Amino acid sequence: MKPNSILTLVFLFLAVFSKAQMDDKFYQPSKTMKPFEMKISDSVKFPVEDNVITAFIAKPKQKEIKKTIFFFHGAAGNVTTYQLITKPLVDAGYQVVMIDFRGYGLSTGKPTHKNVAEDGQKFFEELSKRNDIKNTKIYFYGASLGSQIASHLAKENSSKISGLILDCPMASFTDIAAHFAPQYRDFILQTLVSPYSAKEDVKTLGKLPVLVIQAKDDHTVPYEQGKLVYDNAPSGTKAFIETKGDHLEGMKNNKEDILKAMNTL
Repeated sequence: MKPNSILTLVFLFLAVFSKAQMDDKFYQPSKTMKPFEMKISDSVKFPVEDNVITAFIAKPKQKEIKKTIFFFHGAAGNVTTYQLITKPLVDAGYQVVMIDFRGYGLSTGKPTHKNVAEDGQKFFEELSKRNDIKNTKIYFYGASLGSQIASHLAKENSSKISGLILDCPMASFTDIAAHFAPQYRDFILQTLVSPYSAKEDVKTLGKLPVLVIQAKDDHTVPYEQGKLVYDNAPSGTKAFIETKGDHLEGMKNNKEDILKAMNTL
């Protein structure tokens, strides 16, 4: 989630009163695609209802793929907005599947909490049948708002994946809304129910390895929310990396620490 979403979230309580679609307050898609800074080996399109959802697959230069990462981006932009995270992963030997939710980039339609999770599940089910993916270890990577989708899909597919990475995760849609509208915090916590939440979904993951990356000076998602998600993950194979800088700047400021943790995850 980017700072330009803050103003919208502050007025979230108005939508509660008017019974408007809550999902509108969380998604700020962009149709403008920036040039890819890595080689895209394949683009995939799936028809969903009356819409078309797109994804891009980037492969590393070396033939041996360490792992396959299904990457779920944040609230703003589209997959090309998050190359600060995805390009280092490809450069480090990971195959990265980048999915644009409905309304983002080349995907059509309008995103909601329900359909982005459904689309993520559909892509995972279809793409994991590919030989170049099913013969690798698969991990979910959620950035900011994408942490909600990644955690939810990890819960639904825990036996089919090898790990979960959450980068600056919000505890839930409800928690982040209450954070940006503190004067209505109690009302929001009592009224706005998240359809799924990272802080609850991680509790179900059993022995699935979990890595949480959180910026200490995050001005978008409070440090405490990322720490709560980490604390709620079952004890066992989990790791927490406190990064320097602001929201989603971990790969820029602590790249070696993150890649090392991912290699051992």
